[in-house]
Amino acid sequence: MILIAILVPWLSFFFRGKIFAGIICLILQITLIGWLPAAIWAVVSRMNARNDQKLRQMEKRIMDSQRST
Repeated sequence: MILIAILVPWLSFFFRGKIFAGIICLILQITLIGWLPAAIWAVVSRMNARNDQKLRQMEKRIMDSQRST
């Protein structure tokens, strides 16, 4: 998924259901200067989404363990 975010940043957003961000990223990628910021934005966004998912899982485990005690 990171490779897709680097090579085709707008597609990375589309895969995650962020259509509006994907369109903005596509517009950035069309310009030669905007391609690098678009790729960086897509990678950072993907990493943040992964970290948010892990955080939610950890919170759920904590809540489940508190309920059982």
